[in-house]
Amino acid sequence: MTSPPPASILHDGFLLLGFALAFVLLFRRLGLGATLGYLVAGAVLGPFVLNMVGDAEQKLGFAELGITLLLFLVGLELDPSKLWKMKRDILGLGLLQVSICGLAIAGAIMLTTSFSSAAALALGLPLALSSTAQVLPMLQSSGRLKTRFGERAFSILLFQDLSIIPLITIITALSRNPADVGGPPGWLLALETVGAIAGLVGAGRFLIRPLFRLIGNMGEREMFVVAALFTVLAAGAVMELLGLSTALGAFIAGVMLADSPYRHELEADVEPFRSILLGLFFLAVGMMLDLGAIARDPLFVLSMALMLITVKAAVMFGLARLFGVPWRGALALGLLLSQGGEFGFVLFAQASHALLIAPEAASLFGAVVTLSMATTPFLMIATRRFRAEPVAAAAGSREGPSNDGASALIVGYGRFGQAVGQVLQAAGITVTLIDTDIEMIDVAGTFGAKVYFGDGTRIDMLRQAGAAEAEMILFCIDGDQLDAPIIAAAHEAFPRAAIYVRAFDRRAVIKLRDAPATLIVRETFESAVSMARIALDNAGLSNEAITRAETLFRTRDTARLTRQVETGDPRAARENMLTGPEPQAAEGEAG
Repeated sequence: MTSPPPASILHDGFLLLGFALAFVLLFRRLGLGATLGYLVAGAVLGPFVLNMVGDAEQKLGFAELGITLLLFLVGLELDPSKLWKMKRDILGLGLLQVSICGLAIAGAIMLTTSFSSAAALALGLPLALSSTAQVLPMLQSSGRLKTRFGERAFSILLFQDLSIIPLITIITALSRNPADVGGPPGWLLALETVGAIAGLVGAGRFLIRPLFRLIGNMGEREMFVVAALFTVLAAGAVMELLGLSTALGAFIAGVMLADSPYRHELEADVEPFRSILLGLFFLAVGMMLDLGAIARDPLFVLSMALMLITVKAAVMFGLARLFGVPWRGALALGLLLSQGGEFGFVLFAQASHALLIAPEAASLFGAVVTLSMATTPFLMIATRRFRAEPVAAAAGSREGPSNDGASALIVGYGRFGQAVGQVLQAAGITVTLIDTDIEMIDVAGTFGAKVYFGDGTRIDMLRQAGAAEAEMILFCIDGDQLDAPIIAAAHEAFPRAAIYVRAFDRRAVIKLRDAPATLIVRETFESAVSMARIALDNAGLSNEAITRAETLFRTRDTARLTRQVETGDPRAARENMLTGPEPQAAEGEAG
């Protein structure tokens, strides 16, 4: 086998991104998901096929930052109210799924292979986890993430993500590596872990939040990205220094910022890095797949993949029925979560380091996970007809996990946005509030209003805040900051949401003339008319005369504004302005 070309960041980056782009687009087009595309691209680039990129282990070590960022984002999603609502599915269904599937798969491995009980457990527990990176995009693309079905799947995946830390601890406890055996006792590790968590929570409260507040006041968005990545890496580095999991540090960093006003901004800033690094992680995993070992024992890989899918689907089906899910929905849930997950690769490497399994076994079971991932889209397609009726019935309930579960997004929570928000909430509509004014956010918090920090003119920011599920987006921003392309981009990205826009004045309305907004409201128009009516009433005019004057003004103003919008000229239709008393109105009132 020839050696790969000399290492070069540009050379490797060009090939990795190029192959990833080609294969992910192809697999997305075929409905097979991005994860499988990354894995296949890595396998093709790796030493067992084209051998064009080397040093997969080094790239895997760097790409594991994607897992770290993924857990940070999981932590950011742990809003206490959302967790409380989903507690039965998370702690009940999720815990039972991981425990029963892990033990059942470990038992099957012990019965069918020569692995020891410790090795079977180190393999079975990771195989109980499903692929968050594969399942969530499938739920989103099918529009089922916000259904009751999607809520249960999300709850199980959330518990699986949280179970990474105890699973790593279990593998470490089973370790045969002298370096692990000679380590500190378990009670000391537990104390260090608790102390490190307490330290991170304290740092988040007294250092990180003030830091983000300072950056928010400065208005430096780039520094928000830097500060977000610094928070994740610093938390991970602290845990690594203590010999603990970097993923745990990132998770705690996310949790301590989950209820802060900066949550949506952090999600929007970190998400691109997470996506790229997680893609690189799957590429590196694909490069490390030992295709030679698989070719030498294909029957073992196929039989283990079949066993994995069958056991997980059967256990999940039974648990879902136990929790009151109709049998068709239970079957869909079992098949959707039947594959192995990305964290399995991490835990297999951990088990290999602990001398519980050989590196060849880690490669073989990595191939088992990869093959199981490949089957999920086909299983969902093949069973679509069986699942169609209950899924359609569930789609109307829209009660699943969401960013905030809000029906409306209000961008800008100043004097205008506050009034709009309170009226909507008085009508029973749930609202997510976004603003960039730190002082206003703090003041609103003292009145019990939860306002998130973020630039609501950014599409990624709106998406993180739940715009894809919202029924309306209301831009209530102060000043003349909006233009037609911003509104058009929001309409294109979120076509189901009605868009309402606060315009500073008629010049702003003219600027927004091509915007696909449901309604554009001049911010002072109605209040000015209201004040004029009250003044005329106090002056002794009859209600008929006041209504006649208002109608005359509205008619002329509408005609003038229509002409201005058509021509783009603020000076158009000047003859429609009322610059002096109307003789007929004065005579009519006198008479």
